[in-house]
Amino acid sequence: MDRCVVRQAIKEKQTGKIIGYELVFQGGKDSMYNSSEASAADTISDFLVANSAKIINDGLMFVTFTPSLLLRNTPKMFGKDKVIIQIEDTVIIHPLAMPLIKKYCEAGYRFAINDFQFTPKYFSMLDYAAYIRINMTGYEDNPQKQRTVMNIIEMAKGFGRQCIATEINTKEQYEAAMKLDIDYLEGNYMANTMVSKVDKVEYMQGNFFQLVIAVSKDEPDFVEVEEIISRDAGLTYALLRLVNSAYFALRTRTASIRQALITLGIGQLRHWVYMLSFDQDKSEGSEEILKISFLRAKLASELVKRAPECKISSNDAYMMGMFSTLDFMVDAPLSELLEEIPVAEEIKLALLDGSGPAGALQKLVIAYEKADWKASKTYAEELGISSSGLAQIYVDCAEEVNGIWHSLMTDMERPQKEVEKLENEAL
Repeated sequence: MDRCVVRQAIKEKQTGKIIGYELVFQGGKDSMYNSSEASAADTISDFLVANSAKIINDGLMFVTFTPSLLLRNTPKMFGKDKVIIQIEDTVIIHPLAMPLIKKYCEAGYRFAINDFQFTPKYFSMLDYAAYIRINMTGYEDNPQKQRTVMNIIEMAKGFGRQCIATEINTKEQYEAAMKLDIDYLEGNYMANTMVSKVDKVEYMQGNFFQLVIAVSKDEPDFVEVEEIISRDAGLTYALLRLVNSAYFALRTRTASIRQALITLGIGQLRHWVYMLSFDQDKSEGSEEILKISFLRAKLASELVKRAPECKISSNDAYMMGMFSTLDFMVDAPLSELLEEIPVAEEIKLALLDGSGPAGALQKLVIAYEKADWKASKTYAEELGISSSGLAQIYVDCAEEVNGIWHSLMTDMERPQKEVEKLENEAL
């Protein structure tokens, strides 16, 4: 059985903030939860044992546990303040369901009910559930479904429970869900709603502040500066656009961050960073978009090493993933933005129309992100990548991204001494 796992963001409706992620598992052709219960439990348990420290460190994590996993005390691998135990029909009809649920509730764990239905067995769980998850598939054009969803929300609110609208995969479903009295939203379309398009380039404050510190040193380490810039799509795009502008009049345009830094020189680099410091206001959700671009970049650069049918370099694959969200960060068509920076033609075609081996790689990254397991397997086979290792590659990349993001978020205060030093040297 192939193992696939991906996390999907859960967004608070009122603030637009990401409160956590659902960990979505799959195995073989169908959902892992539709396969043998014991087989599913073994696969999930083995995976969680090996990777629990990597995945439960970025807000709340919503995980669907089978009856066998609950009986094995698997949720206790995680802190009760970190994991939300999701239960569905297989747990609700299990003869030991009530004792299991009571035990975990008494221990301080919180529950979410998947795809709530108006039946006695679901109502019997309401006393224990903190969240009601409502599947929005088909909602926008089905009056009966609309009435059912509104009744569930009214009932849930009456019991003081929070509602999560799931399977928000289209603009129509998103707009319909935003009109409902719900608390959270989850689905493939959510990445498109993380940030409003703006006229300026978005970049991560933590990255920027680390960049300020790095360039303020008496002898800046260009390797360190390159590493900081390369994990931020906004900073990468801004740097390449600047260096390839008419001001520098380069004979050959460059898509290399290191070459761009050499061209810029330490004096102009400090001046550029100082100018960026004047605009630190970020639109809601921009950090999540940057995190998505960073994870796509890491995943693409790792997968291309295992793709004999894709001849692009690891660096080009990284740039492809990094720039895949660029049109959400700047209010301009992606085709126009890519004209301003000299990315390889294969990468440009992959981002614009998904053509060629690089396009298949880009499609694989996006399909996996959306938990489209069938498409993921198709693209992996097209590229010559074994689908059996995708889960571990994804989780390892997510761990690296989370680790870097954690270090960025621990120092969000502007390093005033470094900024003052930068101002003096830039003027």
